[in-house]
Amino acid sequence: MMSFEDIVFTIQIFHKNGLTVEAAELLIREYDLSHPNFKGIELREKAKPDFILMTTEGEIGEPQIIRIPENTFEFPLDLMLNLLAHEMLHVHQKSAEIALKDRNEREWQAYYEMLFHKKFPLIPTLSTYYLKAFAIKGLSYYNKMKEGSEFQLKYESQKKEVDDLLQIIG
Repeated sequence: MMSFEDIVFTIQIFHKNGLTVEAAELLIREYDLSHPNFKGIELREKAKPDFILMTTEGEIGEPQIIRIPENTFEFPLDLMLNLLAHEMLHVHQKSAEIALKDRNEREWQAYYEMLFHKKFPLIPTLSTYYLKAFAIKGLSYYNKMKEGSEFQLKYESQKKEVDDLLQIIG
């Protein structure tokens, strides 16, 4: 695997040459994010600093497309890697083998992954600011699950990890 500095340099060159899709594909390979259910990357409208939207699109059980902003690589690479890993987890979740139907559960798992990188250990850890923001966002999906439901019970220990992380980072 290339060093983070080499990846940043390479991604900047791709970005300057309008190769956003190719840059994202390189990151998927370098950070071992790929999955057979992944169909490809497509571009969407430009992101704003306060709103970066990436989505995973496709029917559950069918190959998935990830849509990323055309200006994805104008933002910090560690943040973009975490957002891309979030979407690639959705690709896994929506595969025929897993077929995870509940959106709240999918989002909870994806935000938990952004915090702890259990499935994608090569992804860099985010700053405290983003850890806190994504922990809070993940908890919002956990709380949307019916209180005391099998889903909440299933993720009770993960919720404790998130609560503990928030306690540590303030």
